[in-house]
Amino acid sequence: MNNVEIDMNNVPQHIAIIMDGNGRWATERGKERSFGHQAGVDTVRRITSECTRLGVKYLTLYTFSTENWNRPADEVAALMGLVLTSLEDEIFMKNNVRFRVIGDIGRLPAPVREKLQQTMDNTAGNSAMTMVVALSYSSRWEITEAVRTISRKVAEGTLQVDSISEEDVARHLTTNFMPDPDLLIRTGGELRVSNYLLWQIAYSELYFCDTYWPDFCEADLHKAIASYQGRQRRFGKTEEQVENDNNTPVTK
Repeated sequence: MNNVEIDMNNVPQHIAIIMDGNGRWATERGKERSFGHQAGVDTVRRITSECTRLGVKYLTLYTFSTENWNRPADEVAALMGLVLTSLEDEIFMKNNVRFRVIGDIGRLPAPVREKLQQTMDNTAGNSAMTMVVALSYSSRWEITEAVRTISRKVAEGTLQVDSISEEDVARHLTTNFMPDPDLLIRTGGELRVSNYLLWQIAYSELYFCDTYWPDFCEADLHKAIASYQGRQRRFGKTEEQVENDNNTPVTK
């Protein structure tokens, strides 16, 4: 299945994925776009299991953006229905995965909100990995909400303007319970981040591939991780500084 060797001691702890290409995958097969979204759910199951096996601690999946509400009503309805049917406890319990959700949840239909909460409650004790679904999410929405909350605290006098730090901003984001992504993967051939985790991916390694999400398999995941492992994460430092800090040879 996989000819790519990966270093099990250097697996990214947090992988974020833009699962792109479902609709195009279906259209190329003469099917409705919803058929591609259903096939994408099968990929989620496989990749979740493999990430757990590899020791990834957080897997964040871009499932439905705030902009996606502008899609045709029948496609939105099909996606909402798919959320309801795909949140099976089996995949979470089998892999000891905790489920979390980020986004403007209030816009979702009540049955979807109830199912999301039920799944979070049922998996709260799982500890191998946390799967985070970004649903009705966009980074600009998230940052705007953080600014509003911080502004209210300033107005109330509980937070001083001059004391606001990057850490304060991060604490007011919906992702405040997990570390920033080490690796961002986008499938489907597009070369953009589409309003996804803009604050959080400031120093993430980016990996783009042409494979549509329904065809993305464990071997593709391994290729992405191998690419990540072949890079040097400098966080603003020079190569020499990183080499001295890690006492390891510089990877070009």
